Amino acid sequence: MAAIIELDRTDLRLLALLQHEGRATNAELATRVNLSPSACLRRIQRLEACGVVAGYAARLDPQALGLGLQAFVRVQLDKHGTPGIERFVEHVQDWDEVVACHALTGDMDYLLHVYVRDLEHFSRFLLDRLLNDAGVADVNSSFVLRTVKAFQGLPLPHA
Repeated sequence: MAAIIELDRTDLRLLALLQHEGRATNAELATRVNLSPSACLRRIQRLEACGVVAGYAARLDPQALGLGLQAFVRVQLDKHGTPGIERFVEHVQDWDEVVACHALTGDMDYLLHVYVRDLEHFSRFLLDRLLNDAGVADVNSSFVLRTVKAFQGLPLPHA
């Protein structure tokens, strides 16, 4: 687990800008947080070096890519020993449809966030991959009807 980094008000403002406007230039960021470009760059490099900024990526529109169906799939494994868990985790890493996988407490073991083209694609994913040799005993699927709020960045403390 990474150590918690001491962040001041300027760091938090920079992080908020980076989360929402990751393509902003260093000069634009510096102006928005009232720093010189060199001081701003040093802060960003420090935030990257200590792991607070874990990377940069573009947010893609699933509809534009033909991924019209989104599902959350709760998974219960048939065996809870280390080999069964490791086998399942290895399988998940190979499934492009799974964009996130979380180990859970409660009656189900994992929650998968899945994007597929349509119901037929989901059916093939479920039958050919998830229920075929992945050590899964039970699944429970919920399809997204409408997204009310999507991930827009982590909540940052107010300075």
